[in-house]
Amino acid sequence: MPAVTADTLTLPRVRAAAPEDTERPVKSVTTGPRGFEGEGFPVVRAFAGVSTADLDPFVHMDQMGEVDYPPGEPKGTPWHPHRGFETVTYIIDGRFQHQDSTGGGGLIENGATQWMTAGAGILHIETPPAELVESGGLFHGIQLWVNLPAADKFLAPKYQNLEGGQAGLVTTDDGGALIRIVAGDIDGHTGPGSTHTPITFAHTTVAPGARMSIPWRQDFNALVYVLSGRGTVGAEQRPIRQGQLAVFGSGDRITVTADSGQDSNRPALELLVLGGRPIREPVVQYGPFVMNTRQQLVEAIEDYQAGRLGVIPPDALMPHTVR
Repeated sequence: MPAVTADTLTLPRVRAAAPEDTERPVKSVTTGPRGFEGEGFPVVRAFAGVSTADLDPFVHMDQMGEVDYPPGEPKGTPWHPHRGFETVTYIIDGRFQHQDSTGGGGLIENGATQWMTAGAGILHIETPPAELVESGGLFHGIQLWVNLPAADKFLAPKYQNLEGGQAGLVTTDDGGALIRIVAGDIDGHTGPGSTHTPITFAHTTVAPGARMSIPWRQDFNALVYVLSGRGTVGAEQRPIRQGQLAVFGSGDRITVTADSGQDSNRPALELLVLGGRPIREPVVQYGPFVMNTRQQLVEAIEDYQAGRLGVIPPDALMPHTVR
């Protein structure tokens, strides 16, 4: 980990802190509980215990793995519906196949992102390819759910397939952190993802003892999740470690510092940095449906049961099992 690397000495740099910049204070640090998703793959529920107001426009995030599967054990999700939001699947290690009821599909690997706008509704599957199930291997990724505003809840479904090499690569003013921008922008540097809800989503690697200080839009919330490693967040230097989420308050700059000593199998501090413009609309969620009213949830379930969110195609991808 991670799949996409670069020499920070050759990359564009975000601007250093100015005297007028306001550091965002740390509102909370929470630890995500562990659980299982789909057919039984391990996840960390990154947003557990955080208020919906602090998360808006994000709804849900799982860290999938990091797990080194023995042969026959890699798992995914069976066919399932979505409506009313976008799913962002970012694969750091390993491979995932996906297919949907509209005919879309493909392979996600090596730092790639599959960005699915479920909109009005879609059926979907994500599963490791047969050869990975047979051989076993390392798997690690993120799935993030981004809410859609009421005006966009019933958009026609669509995909963006973003390869790892498309990410915008920048570094901090001292070159101590590599920042991969998947969507949105940081200090005018942009990523390839196109979003209906304005957000920024980035994966950063902070070298031991280095500090990541980046400007952040004042109209966005600000979240930092630790994929691996240890460090501190904010000017107050609150400790943070793998599996924890920091929520920041108002301001125009985010700071995270990596501990000088990291574990031998975790050579740097790996972070997800994300934020977006809050939608500030009612959110009513039931499983894979994220709507604005309870009646819309009832209609989503009825539409799914009636086959109006799509049907599984005759040549459908199915989870592979070792016989």
